[in-house]
Amino acid sequence: MNGYSVFLLMLTVYIAVLVAISWYFNSRQKSITDFWLAGRMIGPTAIGFSAAASWLTAGGILAVVGYFMLGGMGSIWEFVAPNILALLVIAVLVKKIKSLPAITQPELLEQRYGSSIRLPIAVIITVVMTLFSVSDITGLSLVLQVFYGLDPLYAAAIIAISVSLYVTLGGLSAVIWTDVIQFSFLAIFALGMAFASVGTVADGGLNTTAISASQLFGNVPGSWWNPFSVGLPLIMILSFALIPGWITEQDPWQKVWAARDAKSASRGMVVGALMITVVFAACAVIAIALNSVYPEIAKMGFPAGMGLAEPALLNFVNTRFASAPVIIALSAIGLAAASMSCTDTFSTSGASCVSRDIFQRYIKPDATMKEMLAVNRISVIAIILAATAGSFVIPNIIDAIQIATFIASSSYFFPLMGGLYWKRATKEGAFAGMVVGFLVQVVLVALDLIKTPPLGTNYLETIHPILTGHGVIVGMTVSAIVFFGVSLMTKPSSKIHLAPFFEEEAEKLAHYEAKGVSETDKSYSAFLENVDEKITGERAHLQLNLRASGNLNWHEITERLKISYPAWITPTGIDSVYRLTHGDMLSCVAITRGSGDRDIWLKAEPTLETVGRQKRELFTAYEELTKVLGQKNISLDFF
Repeated sequence: MNGYSVFLLMLTVYIAVLVAISWYFNSRQKSITDFWLAGRMIGPTAIGFSAAASWLTAGGILAVVGYFMLGGMGSIWEFVAPNILALLVIAVLVKKIKSLPAITQPELLEQRYGSSIRLPIAVIITVVMTLFSVSDITGLSLVLQVFYGLDPLYAAAIIAISVSLYVTLGGLSAVIWTDVIQFSFLAIFALGMAFASVGTVADGGLNTTAISASQLFGNVPGSWWNPFSVGLPLIMILSFALIPGWITEQDPWQKVWAARDAKSASRGMVVGALMITVVFAACAVIAIALNSVYPEIAKMGFPAGMGLAEPALLNFVNTRFASAPVIIALSAIGLAAASMSCTDTFSTSGASCVSRDIFQRYIKPDATMKEMLAVNRISVIAIILAATAGSFVIPNIIDAIQIATFIASSSYFFPLMGGLYWKRATKEGAFAGMVVGFLVQVVLVALDLIKTPPLGTNYLETIHPILTGHGVIVGMTVSAIVFFGVSLMTKPSSKIHLAPFFEEEAEKLAHYEAKGVSETDKSYSAFLENVDEKITGERAHLQLNLRASGNLNWHEITERLKISYPAWITPTGIDSVYRLTHGDMLSCVAITRGSGDRDIWLKAEPTLETVGRQKRELFTAYEELTKVLGQKNISLDFF
């Protein structure tokens, strides 16, 4: 059996395990929250593994090794340090993020600003997630090309088939728990190659002079170890360019929402930061050893040497283990796992925008869960296909990641973070800041790509250092000026849009007219027997599944509810109906469509201290819905 056959056999077994995990979680899904947010039941360890895996692609690992070979520790500001710092910043922001009643960021921004902003944000996030996926496919293409001489289309096919199989089955639960396996493979590969590369140099292998490990590290120039060798101005520019985009990425926010509580989410992000630090440290060790094996690469400098530095680790594996095809196959699996762990996260995140924020919100507001899952599956495949096409246009791995980050930073960093913490932010300011920031950044990126000569310094950098990173500082500055300026010149946001973000505003709108419910009431006892209750962390998850006796006109139902009972509101369209009875909107009862045409789901996520009260609120909501449907001669049954 040749090496490629060994790889295919291992890959088949590996994918079968991932699909089995997804199938398991598919059988346990009973709600929208289960599919998109893993039932909000994920603990800190799994969050940490997933956060780390989602930001460590195969291409990223190869590029980081290349950066270390050419620039030493000073290169950490291009990718390594912003990754670690972004996860730590998210850990600090967890409490605010976790309290928001949303599944996607576009939904969140509609709650804050109104409907005009949801569609463009959904489109931008989908584009950004596609660009992130480009780096995954590019990286895996490089791996398979060096190891087995395969065409790049094979890499795309492997990712497309594998990811679409397990993601579309199990949703975010599948993504998170397969990430645990995938990060483990990647970490073992990175640590194993660190030992193997140092051992090769120590043994004098691959035409190197045998030196001890202590001599190897002792011979490294002192300047190589200096993380500030690139200068404070460039460090500030790169940090400001990358970190804002990464802390506002949708995918880590969805993992925060999926955590069982704020403490688990915060600890998970810290664990993730520590995990990627270990892998990046292994990359630094590998780079030091490879500089002894391939000394000519470092002499070429950056960016001229990057074309040889990125595949250097792959060439080392291919040469060092030429007589051990199983080792090469395991290395390929480890790097394929890294590509899949990122692609599944990015494609799932982008697909959630397409299915929930575009399809359900604008095309079919009364879409059932089954219809949304179908659209979600198609969207996952479409994003991967688009990323495949993009990999031929943007062949540089880190460039694809950075371009996506810069567009995100310039487009929605200020509208998103400003909306969370600044009451005076308005929909006009958010929309203007988003559109102007997006257009300015796209123009700057296009200009830089077109004008930069092959292997030369980026065109914009030659004009002024402040334009480093495709001019993202300019894009973000323009976006900020427009966002704050237009917000101050326009009418303040209504209380209905402030309520989900500022509890004191929600309290002003809350209705406390819920009737008293007797614990001995037989109808209430029967109701409680059908409520599904789960305790996860600091909150309980209450869900009631109902089936109507006749066809449902969702628009008419929501309008009748709002007219008959003032507590009912629709802050993001008729697909999200809340009974606003107090300031904590996660605790408030919400109504959504179920899996079938006649299915309705009622849910609430109260704190443990208010579970009893919210069960009564849920019963009141059920009775109000029953009365509204009764006007159309439609009854409700538990199921």
